[in-house]
Amino acid sequence: MSKTLVVYYSWSNGNTEGIAKMLRHALDADIVRLETVQPYIGTYDEVVAQAQREVQRGFQPKIKPLGLDVDAYDIIAVGTPTWWYTMAPAVSTFLSQHNWQKKTVIPFMTNGGWPGHVIADIKKTCKGASFLPSMEIQFDSAGGSHLQTPESAIQTWIASIQKRK
Repeated sequence: MSKTLVVYYSWSNGNTEGIAKMLRHALDADIVRLETVQPYIGTYDEVVAQAQREVQRGFQPKIKPLGLDVDAYDIIAVGTPTWWYTMAPAVSTFLSQHNWQKKTVIPFMTNGGWPGHVIADIKKTCKGASFLPSMEIQFDSAGGSHLQTPESAIQTWIASIQKRK
């Protein structure tokens, strides 16, 4: 039987966290939230500006220990908000720290209407992995937590993963 882990990063509204928890429950998985050693502080606009600088230079912040052995899992769902058209830098750090050979990855991301190339970037970083269906989940473009993607589409995605797991 495959052992499943949901790993996610969430910063402002908890949108990615909410999706991660739905997936954890549906897949009877373990779950862990990525946290940076240096937390992002400041106003929303200040953090957005910092994020842009970090993404542009490929910065990978140090993340806190996860408290579990990622190598013990066969299937790993990876969730991230979209930061300047790609994954949050903390997710990039996490992905670059692990060997993805013989792992199955479930990429998912949240966005405010600009999904960018997050899923492609996750897949490119997880060299040697196989992939289950990915999902782009849109929330309102004002930075809020109003779900734009129909919840039925999210449930269909989760059901498709349950069948293949």
